[in-house]
Order: sequence, then C-alpha cells, then structure tokens
Amino acid sequence: MPACITALEAVPPGPRVRVVLDGRFALHIDPLLAASLRVGQVLDDAALARLAAADAHGRALDTALRLLTYRPRSVAELRGRLAAKGYDPGTVAAVVARLQALGLLDDATFARFWVEQRQRFRPRGAAALRAELRAKGVAPATVAAALADTDDVEAACRAGRARRRALAGLDRATFQRRLGTYLQRRGFSYAACAEAVARLWAEQQPAGDD
Repeated sequence: MPACITALEAVPPGPRVRVVLDGRFALHIDPLLAASLRVGQVLDDAALARLAAADAHGRALDTALRLLTYRPRSVAELRGRLAAKGYDPGTVAAVVARLQALGLLDDATFARFWVEQRQRFRPRGAAALRAELRAKGVAPATVAAALADTDDVEAACRAGRARRRALAGLDRATFQRRLGTYLQRRGFSYAACAEAVARLWAEQQPAGDD
C-alpha cells in the first residue's frame, strides 16, 4: 500500500537515517540512499522493498570490505561471516559477486596468502596446510596449486629451529624423538621430519663431532 514520507530523521551517533511513513517508523537507511528521498514523497511496497534491499546490500558490502582490510578471505569464509551477521542469502550472493568482479575476493589469492604467511611465521607441513585451507572452503585443485612450490623439509627446519633451543643438552635419541614428535604435530610428513631432525642435530654439533 502506498505511503507518504512524513519525516527523514538522522539517527545519532551513527550515519543512519530513519524513514517515517505516514507518521510511523518504516526503516533505517544509509544517508546516501536517503539523499534521493524527500518528505512528501509517496512510496509503494515495491519501492520500499527496493530501498531496503539496496540498504542491506550497502551495509553488507561495507562489512565485507572491513573484513578484507584485515586479511584476504576465502569465498566460503566471507559468505559465512556475512550470513552470521544476519544478511540474507541473496544479499550475500550479490556482495560476493561484486567483490569477485572487483578482484577483491579470490580463493587462489587467499590460498597463496595463507601458505606464505604460515611458512613465514608459523611453519606447517603440507598436510596441515591442506586441512586448514579445506576448512576455509577452498577447492582441492586450488589448494594443490597453492602448495605446489612448498618445501616440507625446509619448512620443518624453520619450525624446528625455534624449538631446538628448548632441547639443547639432550642426547641424540631423545632430541630426535621429541623434535620429531613436535614437527609431526604440525603436519609434517615422517620423511620431512626425519630429514629436518637430522639436519638440526648436525647444525648444533661442534665441528668434527657426530
């Protein structure tokens, strides 16, 4: 049923505008949308629905962009975050499509970022990285491409060097067992663990010692 806009009121403290139709609150919208309206304008149900949809899209897009400022996200991850904030599936799909078209949301880019950050700051084995990316909803082929150039032995050595200080003074067998277990918990294969442990043991031995 058509209704007349009787008031457009700013809502402090945030940038929202209250739309009042025939003396009764109808909805809150963004000021940019409100700029196209005027008191006395008549809105039918279809126009009101379009206004609400446009506002929801704008709010969801702003939310998504804020999330992406912290770090890249996978498509599935972003979908889940927007859905958890109460946006309907149609709005979520539209925002995801918009971000993909702008090149701001891409699973391949996200997967590469995830692997690079892990390898630099918290090294993990390929198995652990694969599981993490799959949990983020990344497709197997995309995960495989992101892991194609990773070196599990080098990553295991980087992870092991930080732990090696706590194992100083142990005999070789105890050192190998404890460090190997530590690396296996981080998703490194048995072969990568064995090679890394051997290298790290050799690194800490005085020249000429076994």
